[in-house]
Amino acid sequence: MILTVCLSPCTDITIELDSLNVGRTNIVKSKTLSFTGKALNVAIGVARLGGDPYATGLMYNENGYMFENALDKEGVPFTFIWNKGRVRENYKFIDNKSMLTEVNDVGEEVSEAKTGELLNMVQMLSARSNVTVVSGSLPRGVPAEYYGRLFRAMDPKTIKIADAEGARLFSALDAGVDLAKPNLDELQNSLGREIKDKEDMLAGCRELLDRGAKTVLLSLGKDGAVITDGTHNYYCKSINVAVNSTVGAGDGMVAAAAMMMEQGAPLPDILRAGVAAGTATVTTFGKISFTKDKYEEILSNLRVTELV
Repeated sequence: MILTVCLSPCTDITIELDSLNVGRTNIVKSKTLSFTGKALNVAIGVARLGGDPYATGLMYNENGYMFENALDKEGVPFTFIWNKGRVRENYKFIDNKSMLTEVNDVGEEVSEAKTGELLNMVQMLSARSNVTVVSGSLPRGVPAEYYGRLFRAMDPKTIKIADAEGARLFSALDAGVDLAKPNLDELQNSLGREIKDKEDMLAGCRELLDRGAKTVLLSLGKDGAVITDGTHNYYCKSINVAVNSTVGAGDGMVAAAAMMMEQGAPLPDILRAGVAAGTATVTTFGKISFTKDKYEEILSNLRVTELV
């Protein structure tokens, strides 16, 4: 089983426009609602690949049933810690050049009692999970160090994956993770410096390894990704596809990587699967995951090279 922990679910309202003109009236071409959250996207990706996902995390009384319905449709079982209020709403505007502009809500505050309940839930569920993934932002009022508390609460035998940046990422690394999955912007923001070339990139990954990650999977967007354990470094270039939206691409990458890690796959296979799922996700508009057919089509065309 692959357990995913969603700390800050959201309703994504994706709006397609010919162009986004600030200060002027804009006409909507299409609009899609997704009941999502990074870790929920990972669970759906695992389900699409034929895996065994289970979703947990924080949920909200007023509209949380919509998320339950969405997960039911995808065949993802779940148990949530329920809170007062509504799930936050995020707006994503995509123009005809596939430029993404986001406006994100801050959401409700969560009590310490509820975050304590979630720690107990993760401790229990991770004991029967081969892989446990924590990804995404935190609710208002919950400190970054909560990430580390979650990873320390996990069963020692589960494979631990963190997809976060900044203080949240460092808190997880302090607790020890098997895989950290930043993208290039997140790595630069976390380390507080610009990454200009391959040497900078590998040095940044090594810093995360030194801080407590066993492996780093670094997403490079349309350029593919790199994976390293400090001894072996591999690169996989993506293939050219029609980009309809980058929403959920990193979550697709985590889903496929988690599946491969569960199977004990070597680093090149983890990398190739992650790039295939991330690339497959960007071909869909207003969707937070990919189809297995598209994933397999892209996977068959990817090659991995070792970086020296």
